[in-house]
Amino acid sequence: MLSEKSFLALRLEGPLQSWGFDSQYNRRNTGLMPTKSAVAGMCCAALGYQRGSSEEAAFLDKFIAVKMMAIAKPRNSGNKELSVRRLQDYHTVKNTKRANGSINNDCVLTHRQYLTDAAFGVLLEGDSTLLKQVAAALENPVWGVWLGRKTCIPTAPVLAGLRENKDEALKLILKDKPLELFTRQGDVESFADGRDSLPDMPVSFATEKRLFSPRRVKTWQAGEKA
Repeated sequence: MLSEKSFLALRLEGPLQSWGFDSQYNRRNTGLMPTKSAVAGMCCAALGYQRGSSEEAAFLDKFIAVKMMAIAKPRNSGNKELSVRRLQDYHTVKNTKRANGSINNDCVLTHRQYLTDAAFGVLLEGDSTLLKQVAAALENPVWGVWLGRKTCIPTAPVLAGLRENKDEALKLILKDKPLELFTRQGDVESFADGRDSLPDMPVSFATEKRLFSPRRVKTWQAGEKA
């Protein structure tokens, strides 16, 4: 028997956001769209699941089947549309903890990127029971929910709402504007349907063994029909 499907709408708004998918060591870049790993991390934090726990593993195993669409929503100041820009910050930190638990006494230098003046809507499509659980957790999260990093604090409630109909869920994000007016990126049914593969499908967030698998996506520019 097939499970029922629901659509969970999220709003990701804040002065700083960071969506890393190819960060290496002291270079922490950000993509221009929210990643599925970051959204899954928000859900796990809201649910109160420890990194590498059996609860996290069971959740991520189900979350793989959830389809995600990220929608870029231009922000305005007066009558002017704000340009989304990448900001790079220079960090210096001492006495950091290594993955094996030891302390690194050397000064660690990192270059970290953030998006400024960005706002996104995210639509999750999947099993109703799972998404109802996530919606309830986001309404009253166990731990803090951030827009990619702890320094990126949301300026609006992340939970927009849960609906049984896709169009109704999109209205929670876009009001009555058609989806085609916005740049968006979403999962595709088959490899041939996509244009990019992103290593942002989380398998484990365990500190000592973070693991991700590829996600096939396609990006539609504003004005382009699906």
